[in-house]
Amino acid sequence: MRQIEDTTELRPWQRKMNEVIFGAETPAGKWFDIVLLIVIVLSMLGVMIESVPEYRDKIGEELHLLEWIFTGIFSLEYIARIICLKKPFKYIFSFWGIIDLLSVVPTYVGIFYTGTGALRVLRTVRLLRVFRILKLSHFVDDSNKLIHAMISSRRKIIVFLFTVLMLVTILGTIMYLIEGSEGGFDSIPRGIYWAIVTLTTVGYGDISPQTPLGQFLASVIMIMGYSIIAVPTGIVTTEFMKGGKPLSNVSCPNCGKDGHDVDASYCNHCGNKL
Repeated sequence: MRQIEDTTELRPWQRKMNEVIFGAETPAGKWFDIVLLIVIVLSMLGVMIESVPEYRDKIGEELHLLEWIFTGIFSLEYIARIICLKKPFKYIFSFWGIIDLLSVVPTYVGIFYTGTGALRVLRTVRLLRVFRILKLSHFVDDSNKLIHAMISSRRKIIVFLFTVLMLVTILGTIMYLIEGSEGGFDSIPRGIYWAIVTLTTVGYGDISPQTPLGQFLASVIMIMGYSIIAVPTGIVTTEFMKGGKPLSNVSCPNCGKDGHDVDASYCNHCGNKL
């Protein structure tokens, strides 16, 4: 069981809330998160059903009422998370804090602006907590390794993307000069768009080269696309194979973040004692 330490500034009821809301080690904390996941799934079903015109016409008012109930639950949960932390701004501006906020904002914004209801699908991201809640440690470990690999290879990927950007700019410009407006390449940005679509092997086919030289260049770009797409995969895979230290799923009682080393005594985000 996770022990809450260094929370002298919190009142007893705040410490208890912190254990329940941010700790998945206690029975109460696990049940809190499981019930929360069920509510998230139900709210997502409501959003999907509401998008079907047939059901929206029949039970639109009931779905609207349910949405406000779900929004009220998520709003209270968001407020509870804030008031049981010593440094709430650490949570508010964290990844999960932003996601939790965005899960309730669309409903309130919908009072003044229509068409924002679809943004409620952001609640789906909150389902990622299932790995921590259900103690799927092997999934958590693998996901931490994947995140670490992507972060470690970010510079190489940035250089790769910059190189690809220059390449499609050059190829798109060349294709614009070869084909011209008669072949649908009426501007350099249009040529760059075609180069991106072709190099990534998407191939929409809305514009295509008509001249023999243009078709030859297109064939070269298509072949290049197969090798270029594999580059970022290889970069991340190399970093992933290096592995890393296993991380725990214990949440910090101060900022609410997890992902610490299994032998860590202090939070690597805010320095609070775990």
